[in-house]
Amino acid sequence: MGLSFDRYVILLRAAGEVRMEDFEQARREMVELLRGTYGISDNRVLEVMAKVPRHLFIPELLRGADAYGDHPCPIGFGQTVSQPYIVAFMTQALAVRSGEKVLEIGTGSGYQAAVLAALGARVLSIERIPELAEHARSVLGEQAIVRCGDGTEGWPGEAPFDVIIGTCAPDDVPPALPVQLAEGGRMMLPVGRVIQKLVFFRKEHGGIIRTDSLPVRFVPMVPGAV
Repeated sequence: MGLSFDRYVILLRAAGEVRMEDFEQARREMVELLRGTYGISDNRVLEVMAKVPRHLFIPELLRGADAYGDHPCPIGFGQTVSQPYIVAFMTQALAVRSGEKVLEIGTGSGYQAAVLAALGARVLSIERIPELAEHARSVLGEQAIVRCGDGTEGWPGEAPFDVIIGTCAPDDVPPALPVQLAEGGRMMLPVGRVIQKLVFFRKEHGGIIRTDSLPVRFVPMVPGAV
């Protein structure tokens, strides 16, 4: 099940946004940057990011003119939608396949969930802030299941997951998350308080293999619901 681009076209026209050609050109330029400057090589990821309208996931009052720029964008409540490179890097590293069940911790704008859904994943996402969860639901529609809650607990009733992705940073890995990975499953989280890094995990023979990756800066993962 992938995102319907036609659905977004209808929403954009109904909202009276700027010309579709402008957004399409901005997305093409973003993808060329990902491919040429950052070396993102997974064509499935690049094709999806060329179609999913990132600007729609940024609340209109905060959208500005540079929704496809090489930087995070604010979405309110002290949260951001990640830099396109980080979205592409994490998605490529996790090698999400069609039909896999994915748990996202930190829905935020809903953009990362949209990218995963467009790759054919079944996406379940947890957001701590009710207003952001509602915004993400309104944009994602049936493409992902979004609930408001404590992401540090994962989603035990839906486990196991083929993939877990975190878009907010715990000080250390919440113990509940690796337990909810399926055998052969992959997980990527930003980890750390002052100094953060992306960490990749794979579950093999019941154990967890950890590999540290890029230095990053994400908003913190906060236990408990608002």
